[in-house]
Amino acid sequence: MTEQINVDVCVIGGGAAGLVVAAGASQMGSSAVLIEKGRMGGDCLNYGCIPSKSLLAAGRIAQLARTASRFGIELGEPKVDFAKVQAHVQGVIDAIAPNDSVERFVGLGVNVIQETARFIGRGRVAAGDVEVRARRFVIATGSSPLVPPIKGIDSVPYFTNETLFANTALPEHLVIVGGGPIGIEMAQAHRNLGSRVTVLEMDEFLARDDREAADILVDRLRGDGIDLLAGARVVEIAKRGNGIRGIRVTYETRGEDGTRRDIDGSHLLIAVGRKPSVEELNLEAADVRYSARGIEVDRRLRTSNKKIFAIGDVTGSYQFTHVAGYHAGIAIRNILFRLPAKVKTHAIPWVTYTDPELAHVGLTEAQARKEHGKIGVLRWPFGENDRAQSAHATDGLVKVITGRKGKILGATMLGPHAGDLIHPWVLAIAGGLKIGTMAGAIVPYPTYTEVSKRAAGSYYIPALTSKRTKRIVRLLARLG
Repeated sequence: MTEQINVDVCVIGGGAAGLVVAAGASQMGSSAVLIEKGRMGGDCLNYGCIPSKSLLAAGRIAQLARTASRFGIELGEPKVDFAKVQAHVQGVIDAIAPNDSVERFVGLGVNVIQETARFIGRGRVAAGDVEVRARRFVIATGSSPLVPPIKGIDSVPYFTNETLFANTALPEHLVIVGGGPIGIEMAQAHRNLGSRVTVLEMDEFLARDDREAADILVDRLRGDGIDLLAGARVVEIAKRGNGIRGIRVTYETRGEDGTRRDIDGSHLLIAVGRKPSVEELNLEAADVRYSARGIEVDRRLRTSNKKIFAIGDVTGSYQFTHVAGYHAGIAIRNILFRLPAKVKTHAIPWVTYTDPELAHVGLTEAQARKEHGKIGVLRWPFGENDRAQSAHATDGLVKVITGRKGKILGATMLGPHAGDLIHPWVLAIAGGLKIGTMAGAIVPYPTYTEVSKRAAGSYYIPALTSKRTKRIVRLLARLG
């Protein structure tokens, strides 16, 4: 017999977005059901942000050991126990997991159902032996790795981000298909830990980022020994011949008239993108429109069925945990308080957590030129920052795009802690500030933050050093 539950809010998906809505609804007085078929915490905790940054941190320590002689400290080549490295990764996940656990959310008053959710009507969901009827539904099922239909891919073992962190043997030669943030981060992590790494990207590496900054990072990674092949379209994957363990990747390079080349590796990682997780939801029964890109939503995150909201990766928008959390806040305001809150995307930051980090918010230079025509471009290198010099962390720059009357349109940072240092630019763009606000801020010395202040201050250099300014200064000097 099917149990029937009636609640105010039913959330499908226990990742970052869904957990925020479920906890918020329950704590603010609504009855809430959370349905999650897999591991609580979703992709970010178990397969994405947390394990990848933990692996990057381990790789960074190994690289610091190799380069410690710059500081007069000789450590030599580190000995890497990759199984223990992965144990460190799992330990970090385990330390955070209680915050996202079933027990915690039950304690918050949320009814947690660990089953697959499937719509059986416009306002009904089946989950195991339970039927849930709710005043409002929130779909937060996230996304999963996209595996392209490459010839032969089903005949070889390969990693995605969902399986990579279970591997306990250091790859001898890791071949990565995909040159976006996931591919690039995992390339550097494994290279620093001792693997040979090749990355194949059919277009440009880090295509969504500012081209100037991305190219500097790519050159740095190549200098670290990573083989980065742009314009390389993978056409076939096969097992290596003659009984040799491993894989062979065949690719075509742009401009070579179909000439094919082979790369032999020990392990393969597919990191070409992600797809929305909608297959099991039976959205047709709920009259919810969707496509291969994700569930269609308006700016209030309502689907074609106005009693059903969709948030986070499943909408096909910016696939970041912080955006999922932002979406959750928009949904809560609409559902619990009936406020017509709408999504704004002009000040969404993102970060690639390599060393140096690459962070961005707002418009890139190319986007700004297309949208605004005449713009200003301000740059300041980390090599001119005293704190960066003291840490031998001088690669990179801050690049700021300004519009009419100095309005800040976008900012890119490539350098140490760029993911943290980008935040003032996020606030500036969100608040519609002009460059003078950043230039006039007082920042402590010596800090990396001075890079932003110096870049902002450079906006005024042409005017301050002009012939007109010099004439005025000389005139005032004559007055005593």
